[in-house]
Amino acid sequence: MRVENTRSGRWVRLQHAAAFHRSRTDLVDQVLPMVLDGLRGGTPVALSVDPATESAVQRELDGTAGLILLSRPDGPDGESGQTLAARRARELRELVSATGRPLIVINEHTSRLDGVDGTFWTELDAAFNIALAELPVTMTCFYPELPLHREILDGARRNHPLLAVRGEMAHNPHHLAPREVLAEQPAPAPVLLGPPELRLPFGAWQLHDVRSAVEDALLSANCPRERAEDVVLAVNEVATNAVEHGDARAELLIWVTDDGVVCEIHDAGSLRDPLPGLQAPHSSNPRGRGVWIARQLCDSLHVWTDDRGTHVRMRASP
Repeated sequence: MRVENTRSGRWVRLQHAAAFHRSRTDLVDQVLPMVLDGLRGGTPVALSVDPATESAVQRELDGTAGLILLSRPDGPDGESGQTLAARRARELRELVSATGRPLIVINEHTSRLDGVDGTFWTELDAAFNIALAELPVTMTCFYPELPLHREILDGARRNHPLLAVRGEMAHNPHHLAPREVLAEQPAPAPVLLGPPELRLPFGAWQLHDVRSAVEDALLSANCPRERAEDVVLAVNEVATNAVEHGDARAELLIWVTDDGVVCEIHDAGSLRDPLPGLQAPHSSNPRGRGVWIARQLCDSLHVWTDDRGTHVRMRASP
């Protein structure tokens, strides 16, 4: 797999706004002028909204009318907010490259992704602020005025530099930098898995053993050789970080599942950056690439910390 790092200095970078709606009708009434203004001005418009909202907008436009439909997230049990942000950044980089234009992006909250407390959305928006920072994207995230979890509204107010009120953008006085937000609400641990097929303690001199163990697991899961090489590279980058910047000793856990392989790297070190590897490193910077590369190569990558240290879970399908 070829990993590309594209940055653009030609346009204004990420403009990230929150907006609130009372009902589906109110939501569509707010979204439609944004879509029409973008399309009339020649700006591509991309939607990540509920199917009912998408259908209502298309009816008003008499079809897709040039709309771009983004992939929908699987939710907090399938992927974390940081994983979705990394995936969305890849998707939008490709669109910017393909269209040669800035983008308008409209997101809609859906309660299906709330999880137990709504913190999925706080992590997602904080991660968006890092992963999309260099992209020429104007993104408006719509939330209900009365969601099930208060954290959803609190997170929306903390994460968005701008507020969109009936099409007008205003400064948000409650906005915090993403790392401040995640200091208050750290990225959660993922769902627990059963006993691993392999548990391998390692240090800097055992990285070859890590690579071999991951390769064996991938090949046993019928992963093609080229794909296996990509995933081995991803796990090696994270494992190297663990022993270089975390603790002298770390641990690899591997699960082989019906749809691929899951690897976890654990070390006892602390993590200064709560969401590493979300922003593409500058081409002139030789360091800080490991986790970013791993995020590009894995289907999902989630980083979290607790009182035992720093943990990274990577999931890869064949």
